[in-house]
Amino acid sequence: MIQFRRKRREVPALNTASLPDLIFSVLFFFIIVTHMRQDDVRVRYRVPDGTQLQKLAGKQGVVHIYIGKTQQGKVCIQIADKMVDTNGLVDCVARIRESMSPETAERLVVAISADRNVDMQTVMDVKQALRRANALKVTFIGTAVDKTKVRNGEGKGKIRD
Repeated sequence: MIQFRRKRREVPALNTASLPDLIFSVLFFFIIVTHMRQDDVRVRYRVPDGTQLQKLAGKQGVVHIYIGKTQQGKVCIQIADKMVDTNGLVDCVARIRESMSPETAERLVVAISADRNVDMQTVMDVKQALRRANALKVTFIGTAVDKTKVRNGEGKGKIRD
């Protein structure tokens, strides 16, 4: 009787022909999904810490104002890639509101990103200018801090109960 030799089957190598297509698809997905920053921030700012923070609901109708220091150390206000003072802020907000649809302009929210070392008087001046521009919905941007660490004195700030 004839004996047949069994050939050992090797596991075929991984087919890498479709790998570039897969990588291109993933790259294309992230390009579409990623939100790119529209404003070119020209002021330096470090966002203050906070314990009771909420995310901003919608991205439409949000105007970002950056309050920080320039390279020379001067406190400046930036809105929509323009450096303005508090008087120019009223005009800029009015122009931005006019460029929006009426529904979006009605829901206009101003998000203030201020450096933690900026004088509170500057922030109050910006808020007064926003009142004159009838932009009454104002939010502040901050980073979240664990409330228990702040109470124990481990955080950067302190909370008074």
